[in-house]
Amino acid sequence: MDRERRAFLLAASTLAAATAVFKASAREVASAPSIASESLPLPKNAASRFLRVNDINMHYVTVGSGPAVVLLHGWPQTWFAWRNVMEGLSSRFTLIAPDLRGLGLSERTAAGYDKKTIASDVRALIDAVAAGRAHVVGHDMGGKAAFTLANLNPDKIEKLVLVDCLIPGTENMDASRGGAWHYGFHMAPDFPEMLTKGRERDYIASQIRAWSHRKDAIGEAEISEYARYYATDGGMTAGFNYYRALREDAALLASFAEKPVSMPVLTLAGRYGVGEKLAAGLQGRAVNLTSLIAEDSGHFIAEEAPDYFCEKVGQFLAS
Repeated sequence: MDRERRAFLLAASTLAAATAVFKASAREVASAPSIASESLPLPKNAASRFLRVNDINMHYVTVGSGPAVVLLHGWPQTWFAWRNVMEGLSSRFTLIAPDLRGLGLSERTAAGYDKKTIASDVRALIDAVAAGRAHVVGHDMGGKAAFTLANLNPDKIEKLVLVDCLIPGTENMDASRGGAWHYGFHMAPDFPEMLTKGRERDYIASQIRAWSHRKDAIGEAEISEYARYYATDGGMTAGFNYYRALREDAALLASFAEKPVSMPVLTLAGRYGVGEKLAAGLQGRAVNLTSLIAEDSGHFIAEEAPDYFCEKVGQFLAS
């Protein structure tokens, strides 16, 4: 039995046990799904908007004034992951937080979840709302897309912040060798949708709790806010597709391995998240690298340690 199949079977058995106990042009788009009316309030003075970018309708939330900062969320979240950051930094920066393709209120497509395509979405957004250049902050899957954009279109990024993510190709996907079990499970065709159907919120809640160090940092209302979108038709598939594209993402970034990015890069990892692995994965991949660890945080630093996050990221972007 090969390693991938062993990892997948281990992932499946783990989930079963857990469930048993519990183009570059842009124009404004007027329409929005009715689910938006159920969402939690926006940050103070923020606006919710839609644009046609890279052949999809993209939803984003924006607030503040000053240099543009694009905030890219990860799985299993939406733009709402940045609410505290938007409130904390809006006096100094213009914050632009999109829902990534297929997630939140952005258009759901059958394909296009490889990070090259996601980077193209973000590039088109930067062209449309940030005059072609911005600081970019990416967490989790958003971090993978941000680093891909930095390699493909470095002229679009002033400074890059990567938050508790792993560069494609550096992840340990083999659960039998100490890797994270969810990679194999999420990448399997159809199987994760079948087992999470009707229990989307339960599954998302369990993942958020497992990956958090501060278990109370993301409350029940916030979990419901994320889960309501993933529980819609095709929502979980869109999320899992970000994982299913990881081998393709790794192959693309391997082709850039000999050409490190030149813009200033900050890595910010949770001590109880990816820890030192993020900075280690960037050795030789960034010319100007600063690395920090949030000592009292797990994976979701922007929510578990928002004051620390805003302080360190604000200092880096303003320096």
